[in-house]
Amino acid sequence: MKTTDPHTRQDGPVTGTDAPWHQADLVALDLEGSGAQDRDHEAILEIALVPLAAGQPVAAEAYATLVNPGRPIPVRPWIPPGLSNDVLSHARPLTAIEPELADRISGRWLVGHNIGVDWRLLHRRCPSIAPAGLIDTLRLARAYRIDAGGNSLTRLLEHLDLTATVTRAVPDGQPHRALWDATGAAILLGGLVTRRWPAGVALAGLCAVAALPDFAPTPAPDTLF
Repeated sequence: MKTTDPHTRQDGPVTGTDAPWHQADLVALDLEGSGAQDRDHEAILEIALVPLAAGQPVAAEAYATLVNPGRPIPVRPWIPPGLSNDVLSHARPLTAIEPELADRISGRWLVGHNIGVDWRLLHRRCPSIAPAGLIDTLRLARAYRIDAGGNSLTRLLEHLDLTATVTRAVPDGQPHRALWDATGAAILLGGLVTRRWPAGVALAGLCAVAALPDFAPTPAPDTLF
């Protein structure tokens, strides 16, 4: 399911890391997979992308789609009921979706809660995608030492009184579905930055705390030569 028409980015340089963080080219990501126990055969079942402008999610440009895994997926506790084999069998395969994902992600900073997990699966399945870097709201929350009784996305949003904001942005969504969680990560990022740096912070300062240090962007195929 596609929530909007594909978003075409304007040409231009990516914001430098010395500029304010909210001027950076950011896009929040969340995906639902079949589970890490599938190891190299783990499949993406749903994926959502939510661009940010001025540090806020742009709901009108959000993108969400189901993904046909090409095989039956066993019922598992962490897979939302809406991602049934019958529903997924009518979705497009990842090979048909990858070019759209690459257009929306490559060259941008990916934001997500525990983004390293989602990125490893996405990179394994879509090696052509090359973001500028990865910003992890979980890493930021831990650095800020928020006592929320847990570091899950839903727990942190509730602790910061942001759950209703996410629900208003995604009225037909729910936690643990890709669009709700991607929007939640985008809103959580703004909430955490505002609390940690009330006077503002450059992208470099945010990355020093929240970016994954071991990430190395992979050049997109058309930039290899």
